[in-house]
Amino acid sequence: MLPTLGLSAFEAATQIFSRPDTLAYPTDVMNTLTQLSLVWACVLVAAGLLCMYHGFKYYRVVTIVMALLIGGMIGYALGHRYNAQVIVSACCALLFAVACWPFMKYAVAIVGGLVGSFVGANAWTAIDAAIHTPEGPANPANAHGPYWVGALLGLVIVGMLAFIVFKISVVFFTSISGATLAMFGVMAILLHIPQWGTSIQSEFKGNAIVLPLLVIVPAIVALILQEAKPDGSHAGPKPAAKPAGAH
Repeated sequence: MLPTLGLSAFEAATQIFSRPDTLAYPTDVMNTLTQLSLVWACVLVAAGLLCMYHGFKYYRVVTIVMALLIGGMIGYALGHRYNAQVIVSACCALLFAVACWPFMKYAVAIVGGLVGSFVGANAWTAIDAAIHTPEGPANPANAHGPYWVGALLGLVIVGMLAFIVFKISVVFFTSISGATLAMFGVMAILLHIPQWGTSIQSEFKGNAIVLPLLVIVPAIVALILQEAKPDGSHAGPKPAAKPAGAH
C-alpha cells in the first residue's frame, strides 16, 4: 500500500526540480510524488488551477509567490549543508519575495525566463529521447543531447517576451506553472489510491513524453482561456481619475 504521509512540499520540490528536465524522467517523479502527503497534493491542485485560470489577473501575487517558492527551494537545498533547512529556506524565501516587489517587471522576466528554461529543457530531452528510441516508449536513457541548449533557448525567448509582449509572457508562465502544479497534485492523489498507483507507475515508467504532454496540453487550454477573457477582467494599471472640472 502506498504511503499517505511523507515528504513535505519543499522536500518534494527540491527532489523533483533538482534537474531542469525532470518531466522527462517520470520514474523519479513518481517515486517522489508517492511520498507527498495528500494535504499538500490537494494544495498543489488548488494552487495550480487558480494559477492556470486567473494567473494574469493576479500576476503580481503569482510572481511574488513564485519568487518565494524559488527562494524557499534554493534555501532548503542550501540548508542541508548546515543542517538548518527551515531557517535558510525561510530567509531566502523572504529575501526573494521582497526583492521582486519594487522590480516587478524584471521579476516577471526572470520568473518567465526560468519557466521557459524549464519548458525548453524538458522539450529538448523528450524529443531527443523520442528520436533515439525507434520502437516503444521514448526512453529518457536514450537522450544524448545536452538539455541545457533547450533550457537556454527557453530562458532567452520567454525572458525577452516580458519586455516585448508582457501579457503573453505572463499568461505563458502562469499557465505552465499552474499546469505543472496541478498535474503533480493530481498524480500524487492518484498514486495514493492502491488500485491505480501501481498501474500508473507501470504505464508511465521510462516514457519521456507522457509527463510533458500532461503539462503542455492543460497549459495550452489555460492560455487560450486566459487570452479569451475580456480585457476588463484582467488586473492592470488603472488610469488616474481626472480632477473635477477637467475636460
